[in-house]
Amino acid sequence: MSDPFFQPPSGTDLPRYAGVPSFMRLPYLPPDHPRRGEVDIGLFGLPWDGATSNRPGARHGPRALRDASTMIRERNRATGQEPFRSAKIADLGDVAMSPVDQDEALGHAQGFIRGVLGQGIRPFMVGGDHLCTLTVLRELRAARGEAFGLVLLDSHTDLYPPYFGGETLTHGNPFRQAIEEGCLDPARTVMIGMRGTSYNNEDFQYGWDRGVRIVPIEECFALGWAQVMKIAREVVGEGPTYVSFDIDFVDPAYAPGTGTPEVGGPNSHEAIGCVRALRGLDVIGADLVEVSPPFDTGGITAWLGASVMFELLCAMQP
Repeated sequence: MSDPFFQPPSGTDLPRYAGVPSFMRLPYLPPDHPRRGEVDIGLFGLPWDGATSNRPGARHGPRALRDASTMIRERNRATGQEPFRSAKIADLGDVAMSPVDQDEALGHAQGFIRGVLGQGIRPFMVGGDHLCTLTVLRELRAARGEAFGLVLLDSHTDLYPPYFGGETLTHGNPFRQAIEEGCLDPARTVMIGMRGTSYNNEDFQYGWDRGVRIVPIEECFALGWAQVMKIAREVVGEGPTYVSFDIDFVDPAYAPGTGTPEVGGPNSHEAIGCVRALRGLDVIGADLVEVSPPFDTGGITAWLGASVMFELLCAMQP
């Protein structure tokens, strides 16, 4: 039987515009909360975009997503799932990340995530820019002692080397760094939805040389999304897998509020279908990143992001 403590209040009892917003109106459990150790899946924000290469604003993503997610109800009508009843899910809060010191910011995030994993909680990170994902991957690798698979839904591979000839990481290279550090098994890594112009083909070539399966958008539409997600499942297999969803995977007609939009992507329904197709995989963690409220229109990107988060929570459960 589900625990009432972990059930979000219904909009029929407390209006959705009322109360202190948390992710999906779930209980907020700070690190010292006595029931934090009972949590199965923990949502937390990394409100940081210090690795953004052009248009910042994703640091405001977690707050906008908390507000938008108050519209989420308990039941997934399409799948019949009620994720808040089948698992204990909570909002673990935000990490205090320095907006001016990358090493300090990433270090604080990793320390927080280390504590989350130490309590046996599956991490669900809400960004922030995509470099935030690297902090989760690093700590999962340290905790598990082995590399794992990845499903990336994105319009970019994020496999580029550091920019400007230096060593500073950006949101354009978290997965290259994760492969170099042994976090990801490239043979069990699939990247879906890549499109747009580029400076060169270095990111694709890096992935191909290491066995990463890259499915550019032209192939996605040629095959159909059901076949693409079948390929994704075949690549990652039954082993532990991380899922990362960059909101710019979706066409900017449906998700304009992001820093690096690329036209010609899937619509909202197709994107949600891709997430639903992940159900049954061994998902050890997930994230939703790159929602940038300053570029949003009427909150539609945040609302789509909150809806994708709900679908990811469903996909993480039987």
